[in-house]
Amino acid sequence: MRIVQNSHFLNYLCNFVSNIYKMKLQFSFLFLVFLLTLSCQENKEQRLIENAKDAKKQEIIFDNINKGWNFNTNPSNLASQGLATMWNEWRIFLTELSQKPKSTIGAFRQKANTLSKKATALKNNIPLAYNKPEINSRISVLIAKVNSLNLFINLSEIPDQKVVALVSEINTELLSIQVQLDEIVRKNSIPKEEGESDLIRMLDPSRAIPNQ
Repeated sequence: MRIVQNSHFLNYLCNFVSNIYKMKLQFSFLFLVFLLTLSCQENKEQRLIENAKDAKKQEIIFDNINKGWNFNTNPSNLASQGLATMWNEWRIFLTELSQKPKSTIGAFRQKANTLSKKATALKNNIPLAYNKPEINSRISVLIAKVNSLNLFINLSEIPDQKVVALVSEINTELLSIQVQLDEIVRKNSIPKEEGESDLIRMLDPSRAIPNQ
């Protein structure tokens, strides 16, 4: 009889211990779920904060570029005014410059890409009167500035101050080209002294008499 009672007690004790163990496992599991939920919630809140900061940063970059994107395409003299009528590539490039993008940074990126292509085309069909080294060198500098603008504005982290600075530098190069155009016109309008034309022709290598 005592053995039976001891057996029942041992069974009861084992069941009790087993239930306690299961309860501990359940509690540990629930606690782990709680920690994971809390961690996920904190990560979600952190992501929301970071997204808000990034959106604000992008908004500031867009505002800075939008304010600084102002190209001076107005001709500064008669020579540059007439150039647009005789040089199609120049006219198209100035037209693209004058059309300011709107709404999104993506529109500015697309415009910069278009400007890069139109600037590269400036090497073609330069009017004969202006197809001189001093004009070609300035056009090369202008193309390099426009390509840099296209490069920087298409970076994942846009250096907005650099973009705005390049806009100003492009305006400077535009003015430099126009000043040089006017200088060429001025020099061509100066009357040549008597006999100067003959001297120029004599010095022209293409007119030299070949050696026998």
